[in-house]
Amino acid sequence: MKQDKVLSLTGLAAKAGKLASGEFCTEGEVKSGRASLVIVAEDASGNTKKKFQNMCEFYQVPIRFYEKKEVLGHAIGKEFRASVAILDEGFARSILKQLDTRSN
Repeated sequence: MKQDKVLSLTGLAAKAGKLASGEFCTEGEVKSGRASLVIVAEDASGNTKKKFQNMCEFYQVPIRFYEKKEVLGHAIGKEFRASVAILDEGFARSILKQLDTRSN
């Protein structure tokens, strides 16, 4: 299995203290203007996806849907995470670059 750049960058952001995870914290960071990027697990509930989609649109924060909750959680040393907020412009840019250059 090849190393996933998106997940390693997410893990690095977590180690650097530049990441908030879990629905409540992610929401707080978006609303406070500190989130540079929100990543929501593809297997998150429809409600969760819609909530973050609308919130990120309103607060003009880029949002991407990526991987499963378990994979997202493991990347940051937790069990399951449906959503994470990247709190650093640099990390956010690098992750977006990785996500947006993927051929889906």
